[in-house]
Amino acid sequence: MKYTLLDEAAKVVPNPDILVNLVSKRVKQLRNGAEPLVQSLEKLSLEDIALREVIEGKIAADI
Repeated sequence: MKYTLLDEAAKVVPNPDILVNLVSKRVKQLRNGAEPLVQSLEKLSLEDIALREVIEGKIAADI
């Protein structure tokens, strides 16, 4: 996991508990075959893809 992405995602979802739950749920979806909502030229882990989706506003926590 890239910590720079984690820091940026924490600015979007400041509550760490919600961020962890959001990212872990999205990683499970990606493992089960969901298509990533972001494109990247570099190879990213599923966790990094989920974090990029949060940063770019593609997924959000409904509270």
